[in-house]
Amino acid sequence: MTLPRRALVVRPEPGNARTVASLRGAGVEAVGVPLFAVRAMAWDVPDPARFDAVLLTSANAVRLAGAGLRRLSTLPVVVVGEATAAAARAAGLHVVVTGRNDAAAAIAAASAFPRLLHLAGREHVAVPGSERVIVYASDALPVAPDALAPAIDGVVLLHSARAALRFAALWGGSSRGSVMLAAISAKVAAAAGAGWARVAVAETPNDAAVIAAATKRAIDPARGREDNARHE
Repeated sequence: MTLPRRALVVRPEPGNARTVASLRGAGVEAVGVPLFAVRAMAWDVPDPARFDAVLLTSANAVRLAGAGLRRLSTLPVVVVGEATAAAARAAGLHVVVTGRNDAAAAIAAASAFPRLLHLAGREHVAVPGSERVIVYASDALPVAPDALAPAIDGVVLLHSARAALRFAALWGGSSRGSVMLAAISAKVAAAAGAGWARVAVAETPNDAAVIAAATKRAIDPARGREDNARHE
């Protein structure tokens, strides 16, 4: 099997650099062009006594919540994804539930903690059954007209639906047939729309699986487009 000649990584930093390094370590010519930058936002810490647990759906919430997170450190934590769990533990938080796919699955597994405080990004998917506080934002970055050129005859790694939507808009409707996509989930793949040369969906929603899809299944003709049939 031949690796893709090049790859384009569009996720925000600091994850962008990590993904690029992993791809280069696998022998792929990888280029990082973040479409968004995340930043902390000011927020008021609610009374911890009102909640049974904190819900974290992104490691960005741990990294950018700031000193306010320490005031909630007495609460157990429900997280989505191993990366978020690792970040929470590194910050000294007590992770009690790790959802593997999405927030709904994590909440279902955390029925013992009905009052959840969701530390979320400004752009987020609403999580029923939780109270939300915005602790970070993701702002669109300017992209030079030729910055996305490494996608031609290469593979683009998509880690969020928002990135998929923006990449598709920036690329336009023409020449999609020269670009392959590797998406972190079926929902992210769907957000990118149709017309791409090939679309692979990661087996599990994490960066390592997206890289595996980008360097293997996305370019394996024997698998055709079967990865598109997966559901998150």
